[in-house]
Amino acid sequence: MTIAQAGRALRERRISSVELTRYLLDQIGRLNPEINAFLTVTGDLALDQARRADAGLRAGADCGPLHGIPIALKDVFCTRGIRTTAGAVQLSENVPDYDAAVTERLSAAGSVMLGKTGMHEFAYGITSNNPHYGAVRNPWNPACIPGGSSGGSGAAVASGLAFAALGTDTGGSIRVPASFCGTVGVKPTFGLVSRFGTLPLGFTLDHVGPLARTVRDAALVLDAISGYDPRDPATRRRRKEALCPPPSVSLSELCIGLPANYFFDRARKAVKEAVVRAASLAESLGARVTTVTVPDMEGLTAVHRLILLPEASAVIGKFHQRRGELGADVRALYEQGRLVSAVDYIDAQRLRTEFRRQFARLFESIDVLLTPATLFSAPRIGQDTVDVDGVPEDVRLMTTASVRAINVLGYPALSMPCGLDPGGMPLGLQAIARPFDERLLLRVAAALEDAGISAIGRAPLCAPTPFSAQN
Repeated sequence: MTIAQAGRALRERRISSVELTRYLLDQIGRLNPEINAFLTVTGDLALDQARRADAGLRAGADCGPLHGIPIALKDVFCTRGIRTTAGAVQLSENVPDYDAAVTERLSAAGSVMLGKTGMHEFAYGITSNNPHYGAVRNPWNPACIPGGSSGGSGAAVASGLAFAALGTDTGGSIRVPASFCGTVGVKPTFGLVSRFGTLPLGFTLDHVGPLARTVRDAALVLDAISGYDPRDPATRRRRKEALCPPPSVSLSELCIGLPANYFFDRARKAVKEAVVRAASLAESLGARVTTVTVPDMEGLTAVHRLILLPEASAVIGKFHQRRGELGADVRALYEQGRLVSAVDYIDAQRLRTEFRRQFARLFESIDVLLTPATLFSAPRIGQDTVDVDGVPEDVRLMTTASVRAINVLGYPALSMPCGLDPGGMPLGLQAIARPFDERLLLRVAAALEDAGISAIGRAPLCAPTPFSAQN
């Protein structure tokens, strides 16, 4: 059931928000012990919000498409009176007295908050194998990682425990879980969504966005949370426009770019075939597909690293006296970031500006760029290296190879399912567009979804029991 389908059922009184919420809370109780998607379940609050949503609809007070829809929040968004840990032991008792901007906007949209999802410690990693709160597991195969850092959000959506969930993306942390878990994940343009009340990792790289089951579901959530906020100076004053694609979408007169360099160099065969198949499908839907040479992605990825390392160390530095409590991977990154010089950081920011110019020129000739979201499917929990053409490569670095650089640009990008690998694990397609061109990006993705690119033929191993109004 999609958000739109649930919304129609709610408005036609075929179901109630309380029934939906109780059903999902029951499924969380059944499945969460295995996949550990939720760090905190807010059952009483969710049922109270659901009752108010039902009462509102009966009184004719409809807040919009998310009214009465149960969703989840990554445990990095401040929630008044509810602990917000960022997956860190240092914040295990942190109970904010205010809501993040996106928490406020989802509440105003009438949504129901099921709880806070698990994540990689301090949002600084791609496994969501958290040393303090336990590993989040992939619903398709619980022996595998869900991706990170928004792994709990990806796992919750993929296993049907929430209609949608919010995540953050600093170097792929929405798109990687979406790819590994077989969901849609959108990293919007830097400045489209307020980060006020979102515990930071990289001050100039953090993005907030949704993970959902379909492109249109993700668009509805993004619609609700986007917009100017004076409390986040990075947000832009822009005319608000509906982002959700219409029921019928055409790709005629659009130019789709397919990279000739970098993105396929170390991708698994199944990934290459899936992305090429997506490009061919776009062509059959009326788009013109052209091969393009992208700027130096390895250089841009290096720029990301030089920016994120010191920014993240500045964030985590407030807990310097407790650094011994950090997980080994995050502690190593924290110490590395303290060694980056101010000169190197400033030079990286200068190079960032030049790369933005180069990509702006690239997008003068194309509307959307299609690439792999990840170069392989989800590795197993505890796996440190992945084989690429017979060469062992670091799992962390290779997992973010296709996504990390896009945060430096601030361009909108999404990951969506585009098939299964030979082992039956989801593969992700990444689509990238010009800044603040989310409508076009979602239009292309919706057209591909409508044409069947996301149809993967089976459900995850960890899936809910069928819903009925009696649940």
